[in-house]
Amino acid sequence: MILRGLCRLIPSAFFIALRYLLGRAKEGGRYLRGAAAGIALSLVPIVVTLIVADGMIRGITDRFLELGTGHIQVHNFLGDRDPEEALPHVEDLEGVRGAWMERNGLGVILGTGGSRAAMIRAIEPSFWEDEGSMRYLQVLEGEGKPQGNRDILLGDELARSIGAAAGSTIRIMTLQLGAGESYYPRMGVFTVRGIVSSGYRELDALWCIMTYEAGLETLSDTGGAHLLIKIEDPYNGSQAMVQTLYDELGSGYGVFPWMTLQHAQYSSYMSTRQLLIFIMALIVLVAAVNVSSATSMLVIERQRDIAVLKASGARPAFTSSIFLWGAFLTGLTGTILGLSAGLILGVSVNGIIRTLESALHFFSQVFFGGELDFFDSSYYVDTIPILINVPALAVIGICTILSSVLASWIPAHRAGKLRPLDLLRKY
Repeated sequence: MILRGLCRLIPSAFFIALRYLLGRAKEGGRYLRGAAAGIALSLVPIVVTLIVADGMIRGITDRFLELGTGHIQVHNFLGDRDPEEALPHVEDLEGVRGAWMERNGLGVILGTGGSRAAMIRAIEPSFWEDEGSMRYLQVLEGEGKPQGNRDILLGDELARSIGAAAGSTIRIMTLQLGAGESYYPRMGVFTVRGIVSSGYRELDALWCIMTYEAGLETLSDTGGAHLLIKIEDPYNGSQAMVQTLYDELGSGYGVFPWMTLQHAQYSSYMSTRQLLIFIMALIVLVAAVNVSSATSMLVIERQRDIAVLKASGARPAFTSSIFLWGAFLTGLTGTILGLSAGLILGVSVNGIIRTLESALHFFSQVFFGGELDFFDSSYYVDTIPILINVPALAVIGICTILSSVLASWIPAHRAGKLRPLDLLRKY
């Protein structure tokens, strides 16, 4: 009963088109199946590109947020209130994972191997015990956080450039604001508690990390102090938390989400992603247009069927709908196959990359005596997070099917306009 009811709801043109798609090659099915295969092959790279691009952007952004800017920052840009006054009000808010005072400044690091300009980050040691910080910060030597006000952590690249190691004694020179609005140099002696890596060479070449209390003594009073906040869901909850902080803290503070703090960098990533997807979409569009050619060939192959249908009283709209249904089924089949294959490859991309790297390592060692890495962790990510953007995939699938149907409208319309007498004389 259910099957009979379903058959009544679906037009008979659908079943004729399905027969053409699944029928023997000599009956024209090869054209539709070939077009479906072309759509499937064109969808694979766009799906893999989407998964890899979203994963790399998330991986890089997560590292910067967890180790650098945090998810939200509270400054006194809009008033004269000290951000430290807001700390007790922020720590107990629902959805806040942690809050720390931080002061940034510039200085010159002097070691046994030379001197180097550095960005000094003075932040409470508990920041480096946060789960996000521990997940991304690599401790290469010594310990992963400063223990006292005379302890510092150095980025790996910075430590190498000045010849420092865990346990070394180094000097830091900064500028202090004196009387009469003039600056004078101040020198401090510190012990390197640990050598760390953020995963990015440009940060490892600059970072000198100390406690917040040490930063109050070392950095100028004009150094930028702010409250760094991490929340449970930085990607979906940052705007709501910003409004909550404004309501809780009142006027006198500037509250900035990570999307504002990292706007230039994040916009660059997203622009690159959109450009890649646009290029891949052009390939899909070409494959969908090929359905028009397949439909035209099918019309030529099935002219005898068209003649019989016309002689039996079939209307032009019915004849056209057969080939439009054929284009729809072709696009649907290619979309399902292409999305499925793309998802399988996208989910397995890390394993595929490791396999390719192993093979390339072997050949590079045999022929060139060196190793080759697809992803240098100093610039990218060791493992690409797998993110499946279901709404984007749905839009890609729907647009592919619609493009297939629209591209086939002209040959389908022509099939409906064929005169049955001309066809019968031919056969």
